[in-house]
Amino acid sequence: MALLEIEVLGAKVLRERAAPVEAVTEETRRLIDDMFDTMYDAEGIGLAAPQVGVSERVMVVDVPDEDGKHRVHALVNPVVVESGTETDKATEGCLSIPGLEEEVTRPVRVVVEGLSPSAEPVRIEAEGLLARALQHEIDHLDGILFIDRLSPLKRGILMRKWRKRKKGRAAR
Repeated sequence: MALLEIEVLGAKVLRERAAPVEAVTEETRRLIDDMFDTMYDAEGIGLAAPQVGVSERVMVVDVPDEDGKHRVHALVNPVVVESGTETDKATEGCLSIPGLEEEVTRPVRVVVEGLSPSAEPVRIEAEGLLARALQHEIDHLDGILFIDRLSPLKRGILMRKWRKRKKGRAAR
């Protein structure tokens, strides 16, 4: 297992629709293991393959629920097959846009289907933070970042903060 480099805003791979995985292989499972290691090292709750430079429809999440139990999932070719009509606004951040957060509106409940690392069909009925994390990571697989879900004004403010941070890091 290895830590992978996390791509940041500006990387082309983050804006491309990831390719479907034709067959779940040992290489796919190794990528999933490395993605979990990378996500935990970065103290995240989700990570999509494009965030580590791999344009494939693979994602991992580890989300604690209200009872403190962790909901850990690795999905290949995940798809939101159902969304509830009730929405909620909550703060989101992203490992590919470090240090920036903003409130994003998303459905409270979703049903996601995909394949497990052993190529078995998986169906997840999720609410709350797990639903939000699944949607966020599936967005990554479609080349969508959380900032794309903001109003133009809020997105502009965040982009100015991002450029300022980036400039500050480059000066060091």
